[in-house]
Amino acid sequence: MYKLEEPIYFYLLAIIPFLIVVFLLVLWWKKRTQKKFANADLLKKLAPNSSVFKSVLKLTFLIIGLFFLIIALVNPKMGTKLKTVKREGVDVVFALDVSKSMLAEDIAPNRLEKAKQIISKIIDKLGSDRVGIIIYAGNAYPLLPITTDHAAAKMFLQNATPDMVSSQGTAINEALDLTKTYYNNDEQTNKFLIIISDGEDHQEETKQIAQNIANEGVKVYTIGVGTEKGGPIPIKLNDALIGYKKDRKGETVITQRKPSVLQSIAEIGNGTYIDGNKTEKPVKTIEKIIGNAQKSEFETKQFSDYKDQFQWFLAIGLFFLIIDIFFLERKTKWVRKVDLFNEEDK
Repeated sequence: MYKLEEPIYFYLLAIIPFLIVVFLLVLWWKKRTQKKFANADLLKKLAPNSSVFKSVLKLTFLIIGLFFLIIALVNPKMGTKLKTVKREGVDVVFALDVSKSMLAEDIAPNRLEKAKQIISKIIDKLGSDRVGIIIYAGNAYPLLPITTDHAAAKMFLQNATPDMVSSQGTAINEALDLTKTYYNNDEQTNKFLIIISDGEDHQEETKQIAQNIANEGVKVYTIGVGTEKGGPIPIKLNDALIGYKKDRKGETVITQRKPSVLQSIAEIGNGTYIDGNKTEKPVKTIEKIIGNAQKSEFETKQFSDYKDQFQWFLAIGLFFLIIDIFFLERKTKWVRKVDLFNEEDK
């Protein structure tokens, strides 16, 4: 296993073809100038030890040296040993509503993007806690299984859209049922479910399922986004607005935030309801709640410990550069014998 710490330095490899071009131009210029000065036989007598081969060899040493120095700057790291890491934290599962009503723009830029901002900022505040993400509309789907990889969680979160679910609606019941599969450690006492929605179309039987979740030790917090005044649901094509969703009578549908069901779910789940229209409030509230929660050891993970390998490339690079410095361009006896460029026949 290996990884490259600073791959941006690979761009420096462009120096190598530049040096080759410069070398060829200088060689051409020398040949042209020498022809003006004297003919080939006279030049051979005046400079009998002049060698094109050794000039090429010096350039080769220089290029090899620079190549290894650039690799040293990239700093390849090799996985050489395994470490055992014990983590402590809590399990936090986010249930994100991605129904069409979440596209309403009564909260800038829209309800769904506001919800993503809140989740992303909460994840930034977590330490070694595990996170999982569920999305739901007419159906509920696991977007990301429980994991300690917060970067992956944020990446998957950004890709969550209403198009990822097969039908529209608000299947909060399915989302709650799916949540049960995320908490797979029976000894983990600190389990949190954070539901982010506008409360549209939530049903009363959801309360019973929330009660079942609470009985299993899960604390349920809900965050409402959107205004109670509401707004229309935009219909876009290639990010261009082409209209608004209408009902069967041809009237524009106005979707409103309905916090009553979200408040009931939070109360039953031993949590609280939080207004999410201002990002800072739910982020700080959840951060404080999770920060004060008792942390339990929930995972023993082995990972590869990468060691720097730049010193080997640095040594090789310096070796070739030193050879290049002390390597003379005039002919030596063994070079005369090799005579790769047929210099003796000229």
